[in-house]
Amino acid sequence: MRTPVTPIRPADGQESVWDYPRPPRIERIDARVRIRLGGTVIVDSHDVVRVLETSHPPVYYLPIADFTPGSVIPAAGSSFCEFKGSARYFSLASGGTTAERAAWTYPAPEPGYELLRDRVAVYAGQVDDASVDGEIVVPQPGGFYGGWITSTVVGPFKGEPGTLGW
Repeated sequence: MRTPVTPIRPADGQESVWDYPRPPRIERIDARVRIRLGGTVIVDSHDVVRVLETSHPPVYYLPIADFTPGSVIPAAGSSFCEFKGSARYFSLASGGTTAERAAWTYPAPEPGYELLRDRVAVYAGQVDDASVDGEIVVPQPGGFYGGWITSTVVGPFKGEPGTLGW
């Protein structure tokens, strides 16, 4: 028997991931995103796109061209999203640290998701830290999901214990 989900009510200035659509929505936002690895900033960008999907915290995509040269390295493997298409993976390297398969891209996104072309999303739990407008994010629970939790979003979030059937 499936347990019904009780969304957390958002406060002023917050969003509920239960108000996000399925299929996911893609949008440009006015924000500054920084990611550090190996004690060094590997990307600091204001060119930010996020994907919003029911029950998931936002996934942030940054231009691959904004990353420090040599920090994004093609990695083995792929996955498929029924909405965005085929994903390819990257490892990230900086300051003597390598984070294997810590990022991904959609080289040929499906129609409606063209803004993702030439952009990279990063698993926040595999880098020193990632921030949105100076706030350090919390990685989305679960090993597969790449959403970033900030104080502006409320759940419960896909990936937490008991959410497999969502």
